[in-house]
Amino acid sequence: MWIIILSSAYIGFVILVTIISLKLGRTKTDNPRMTAFVGFLLSLFPPLGLIYLAVLGLKEDSGTV
Repeated sequence: MWIIILSSAYIGFVILVTIISLKLGRTKTDNPRMTAFVGFLLSLFPPLGLIYLAVLGLKEDSGTV
């Protein structure tokens, strides 16, 4: 029972970090797909995924439209 709950939470966390990385990547960087891919890889280790989102969130917006 607990393994199902923990697995679901982990998979949900990975998906959530990837989606947030993509959305932030669209406004903060020039290459949102690479940003989402790096967010996906780092979300496999939850503390790194959260640090990545914090750094990406604090980054200044990209100048391109």
